[in-house]
Amino acid sequence: MKKIIFTENAPAPIGPYNQAVLKGNTLYTSGQISINPATGELVTDSIESETQQVMQNMKAVLEAAGMTFENVVKATIFIMDMNDFGKINTVYGAYFNEKTAPARETVQVACLPKNVNVEISMIAIL
Repeated sequence: MKKIIFTENAPAPIGPYNQAVLKGNTLYTSGQISINPATGELVTDSIESETQQVMQNMKAVLEAAGMTFENVVKATIFIMDMNDFGKINTVYGAYFNEKTAPARETVQVACLPKNVNVEISMIAIL
């Protein structure tokens, strides 16, 4: 059976999906964008603050499943502008130990939900 993971400390789903699904010992997260769950507003002051909010949202989802960033084995980063990669990578990298960081791909896309600049999803293992 799969277990649905939900926390009020991350944005609520706005469609037919869940924040994350735990199947066995594997957690599959939905992509997180820069919605502040306390206000429902987008954080878009800068690419750094936007990425910080995304990572805080992801942290909340991981914690709701009893995990941390150390449990993450795979991440996918979708960005609007590859020129922002360095700034996004700096914020993202602060959440991981470089020696045990997960596998990852970064993809530039044409558009993201709510016209944000970055969305990140992850797979984690207990």
